[in-house]
Order: sequence, then C-alpha cells, then structure tokens
Amino acid sequence: MARKKKKKSGGGGGGEGWLVTFSDLITLLLTFFVLLLSMSSLDRSIVKQVFAIFLDKPAFFVEKASGKITYRFKVLREIIARPFELLDNEQRIKDLLFPDDVLPKEISRSTLDKNLRVLKRPEGVALVLTDKLLFPVGQTSLTPAAEKILQQIADFISFWPAPVNIAGYTDNIPARTRDNYEIAAERALSVLTFFVKLGLDPARLSVSAYGPNFSIADNTTEAGRAQNRRVEILLKIHNKTYL
Repeated sequence: MARKKKKKSGGGGGGEGWLVTFSDLITLLLTFFVLLLSMSSLDRSIVKQVFAIFLDKPAFFVEKASGKITYRFKVLREIIARPFELLDNEQRIKDLLFPDDVLPKEISRSTLDKNLRVLKRPEGVALVLTDKLLFPVGQTSLTPAAEKILQQIADFISFWPAPVNIAGYTDNIPARTRDNYEIAAERALSVLTFFVKLGLDPARLSVSAYGPNFSIADNTTEAGRAQNRRVEILLKIHNKTYL
C-alpha cells in the first residue's frame, strides 16, 4: 500500500510567511518617517501663531524663528515696559544696550553716558541720542560709529512688540543754508533708513521732525543746545504690556 505524502507546513508558503509580517512593519516605519518629515517642514509662522494662542500673547511676541531673545534684551524689555521705574534704571538700560564688548572703540563710556538719555514719554520710553553720537557737525549722514550704536538698538527693536517712532530735533539757532526742520527730518530719515536696511519692518516705523520745538535743555547755553540737537527713538507702550 502506497504511503500518503506528508503535507508541507506553512500553508503552502514554503516557510516564508514571516515575510508578510516583516513587510508590514517596514511599511509602518516608512509611514512614520514620512509623517515626521511633514511635521518638521510645517510653516514656522503657523507654529508661532499656535504657540501664541496657548500663551495668550500676540503672535509677534513669540521669539523670532532665527533665535531666542538674548538675556540682556529680555531684561531690557522688561525694564522699559515699566516706565514708572525708569529713573531707577536709566543707567542699567544703557549698560544692557551697550555692554563694553559692543561699544564702538571711537566712543568712550563717559561720552555715551553724556550723550544718551532715557526719557519717559506719554506714549512710552524714548532713547535720546545727541547729534554728537550720530552725525558729523552740521551733517545728516550717519557716521560709522553711529551705525554700530544703532545696530544694537535695531537688534533690540526687532524684539519690541509695539510701533517705534524716530523724531529729529535741533537747537533754536537758525542753520545757515537749510531750515532747521529740514535738518531734523533728514537726520530722522537717516536713522529710519538704516533700520530698514538692517531688516526692520518699515510698517512698524514712523518718522517725525520737530526742529527747535520741544527742547529738553536750555538753549541759551552751548551745553544745552548740544542736548537739544538730538534724535529720539520712541519705543511705544500700549495701555497693557505684553511682558
């Protein structure tokens, strides 16, 4: 009597049924990596807006995608947002804006302190820079040292959540060849143009020219007139702060 042939194990697959499970695993892994890739390529502006919703803060105030705000700018921002503490913190604001390692070699610390003031305004806080820090005598083009100073201010403004106004002023002595208002306007525009060149959004910036009006020192003395020839960079603060 003929013997019956034994059936092969594995359901006719020649013992290769494990390949089905392995291929399913590879497919799942591939899907997972595709998902990760798609998530990593999401528009960062969308991510920033989502974060802003959960933090209950304006989207602009989420840190820039290019990097987090530096510690000194974070402290500076918190101080300026409380203008009622300004008198106690004016020197600290100067030190945070211009630490020794970023101060132009052409400008000493004492020169900076004499020609930079921080003043409270109804709309916010003004960084007041005399023409000695910014322009050659009687001119409206920025000096190389002025650009280094304004670079630091621009870096800080890039993290500031509110609009910024740049205003030009003169003393009360009439200029020989041009109107004082024209000089004030050109100087303010020079600062604004430099900020835009550095990448600040023009929509956030405005410019004003007040000429000899609204003096902050006595125009009857040379020292007073030197203080009145200035550019004010006003960091506006809304009714509620965002800090």
